[in-house]
Amino acid sequence: MPAGQLPLLLTAALLCRLALAEEPLQPAALAENTPAVASSVAPNELAAQLHQLQGQLADSERQRSELSARLEAASGEPESAQLSRLRQENQRLKLQLKAAEASQPPRLLSEQQTWFAIGGGVALLSLVTGLAARGGRRQRRQWIN
Repeated sequence: MPAGQLPLLLTAALLCRLALAEEPLQPAALAENTPAVASSVAPNELAAQLHQLQGQLADSERQRSELSARLEAASGEPESAQLSRLRQENQRLKLQLKAAEASQPPRLLSEQQTWFAIGGGVALLSLVTGLAARGGRRQRRQWIN
């Protein structure tokens, strides 16, 4: 490619890039596109709608409280019977657990002490095995260079 065509190619690439770019919207154009909701509705109509919605909210809250009271009354009795039965069974199981713990003889060592004794036994066994593998003779150890 001749050296004279390179600046021409770069200029064409930049111009194509500018041709594809979008122009930003001006604030005046934005104001024309958005509908004016607040100005078309009168303040009296908004206050009436607000009052109506507050009334509906109060009515809904009253209905919700009535329904929750009905639900508590309807499901309270069977649930309390089941709850008392579960509490009795829990007490019975606690008593069985205490009786089972009392009937077992106390352990000689705790779990931590048992693992400590096993570790000591392994260390002693490895010491004896090492002494037996070495043999009864003593030899002078020298490093070989």
